[in-house]
Amino acid sequence: MDARMQHETAPGSDAHIATDAAKNVATDVAAGRSVAGSGYSAAILLGLIVLYAAIALPVLTGKPAPSGAFMAFGLLLATALVALSLVDIATYRLPDIVTFPLAALGIAIAHEMGWDIWWLRVAAAAAAFSAFVLIAWLYRQARGRQGLGHGDAKLMAAIGAWVGIEGLASVVLWSAASALVTIGMWRAAGGVVTKDMAIPFGPFLALGAWIVWLYGPVEL
Repeated sequence: MDARMQHETAPGSDAHIATDAAKNVATDVAAGRSVAGSGYSAAILLGLIVLYAAIALPVLTGKPAPSGAFMAFGLLLATALVALSLVDIATYRLPDIVTFPLAALGIAIAHEMGWDIWWLRVAAAAAAFSAFVLIAWLYRQARGRQGLGHGDAKLMAAIGAWVGIEGLASVVLWSAASALVTIGMWRAAGGVVTKDMAIPFGPFLALGAWIVWLYGPVEL
């Protein structure tokens, strides 16, 4: 299946896009209406919160208990990932006004907490961005149309800053798996999937990042 995941943004417009999108989502969610007219309502926000909490529950209740710093930074990351997912679902955009600060925070937190050397997280962000830009270019050359957008690449760069180079492959694996499961459930419920169907990939990248942040890379 071909999925056109379009997250291109015009220069200098990200702040306006993010602000408008956030207002639209918040207004629609508060009113119980569909988000951006796409059939999504407050249920999508509640669903994401429940999903992220359920994934984190074994870590929060396990032994040894996670540190306060880990939980605080995890809450910050989860909030940003859920917000980005909502905006992506509503607008097919992942605004720089969120992804850039998220990347900077990931690098700073990893360095200050002693989890990694700062330049290694910078390298992870750069590698993730470059890989996704290359994939998008190869897809465009092969198919003659847009596939992954630069917004996905920027989000992946931010994710690299949080999980490090060793976590990137696992993020992609979880993202692809969750996307396939979601599409399978949609089809099983009677939904129609076509090769030209536009699917926002940001929420799946965000989910993969959350899993890897909590549990680490997949061990083969």
